[in-house]
Amino acid sequence: MTDLAEAEGRELKRSVRRAGWSLACLLVMGLLTALGLGFCLWAGYQYLAVQLGDTKAVLAAGIFTLFLAGGFAWLAIRIGR
Repeated sequence: MTDLAEAEGRELKRSVRRAGWSLACLLVMGLLTALGLGFCLWAGYQYLAVQLGDTKAVLAAGIFTLFLAGGFAWLAIRIGR
């Protein structure tokens, strides 16, 4: 009986460790994705600032960011159903 409990304990420890590493990898991936998206938005703003001027470029970048956030919210709601 104690051998079974020991084996279950070792398996639980392995599973928790794997889950922890998976969560850490997901966190790093999320941060890198947010950073990459931020750089893309910044580059788009810089391009538009040359073409349209600062005020219109900020407006366009803000509207695009709101549409992007809305798309992610829609996706999260859809996945949650």
